[in-house]
Amino acid sequence: MMLNRDQIKEILPHREPFLLLDEVTECETGKRTKAIWHITEDLPFFRGHFPGRPILPGVLMAEALAQAGAVAILQDPRFSGRLAVFGGIDKMKFRGMVVPPCDLELETEITRLASVGGRGHGVARVDGKTVAEGDIMFAFAPQTA
Repeated sequence: MMLNRDQIKEILPHREPFLLLDEVTECETGKRTKAIWHITEDLPFFRGHFPGRPILPGVLMAEALAQAGAVAILQDPRFSGRLAVFGGIDKMKFRGMVVPPCDLELETEITRLASVGGRGHGVARVDGKTVAEGDIMFAFAPQTA
């Protein structure tokens, strides 16, 4: 399954400037997602991180991996329309700097999924080289009327 940015917006509640996925290249509902975030120098946070030497913040790599996992989860009819929020980040390692221009390749596998939340393992790569890897825990926010 391939999704463009508009199709991703139909699944995720995130919007600019915090929607970090540009395309989904593979998705297995409830199990795994591969996605791409096109890192360009004009992204707004690069004005301050760091002026003249843009480096993608690691926390945004973790968020992008979480968004990739959410695409797989929220396509499951049991969880469609729910809001998945961070419950924790475990053993996240940043193994390289990400600088524009590049494509950040994101792969998140859901390792546990329950009615209240779950866990996934994510790997971010640039040109096939791992730049971040770790586990992401999430919970479903209570639904409001």
